[in-house]
Amino acid sequence: MEMAIAVIAAYLLGSISFAIAVSKVMALPDPRSYGSKNPGATNVLRSGSRAAAIGTLLGDALKGFVAVWLAQRYVPEAAPYAALAAFLGHLFPLFHAFQGGKGVATAAGVLFGIDWRLGLGTVATWIIIAVFLRYSSLAALIAAVFAPFFTALLLGFGPFFAVVLIMAALLVWRHKENITRLMAGTESRIGAKKTKAPSAASR
Repeated sequence: MEMAIAVIAAYLLGSISFAIAVSKVMALPDPRSYGSKNPGATNVLRSGSRAAAIGTLLGDALKGFVAVWLAQRYVPEAAPYAALAAFLGHLFPLFHAFQGGKGVATAAGVLFGIDWRLGLGTVATWIIIAVFLRYSSLAALIAAVFAPFFTALLLGFGPFFAVVLIMAALLVWRHKENITRLMAGTESRIGAKKTKAPSAASR
């Protein structure tokens, strides 16, 4: 019973979309109405508000971390399943018709919750690729591919490895459109000018 409660609670926590919540609080347009239409920090940045994008990034990462941390603390045997549930909650949120984001920030939070070294190594991989190649999506894809290897190295091939492997596969799948654009050379780079998002009043 405790395991089921932990997993359900993690999923519900993951279902909170900070992109939508922060945008609403800051009177910004719904991130699902412009740009990539993805409720995530990168798309929220296209609204022109860095504060909103940072708030989204931190919120989405924190919910992943908290879900795993609470499970580790109170129901340790449920921690791997809670980690996956929180991530799935972000991808398929109950509160938003199961239409969620791509899961990069939440995955990072989950990895930090599992082991800070795992989170740090994966985020460092993202940063290195993003800085040198300036593709957020490519950085996320490469970090996702490396995450299972980092997990195996640090924690072995146990339940957490299986969870991280599933998360990595889902992250790649959620970036399928980005992969197509990367191959076509049409993917936007970090810092590239974007068409301004519509105002909240014009929705």
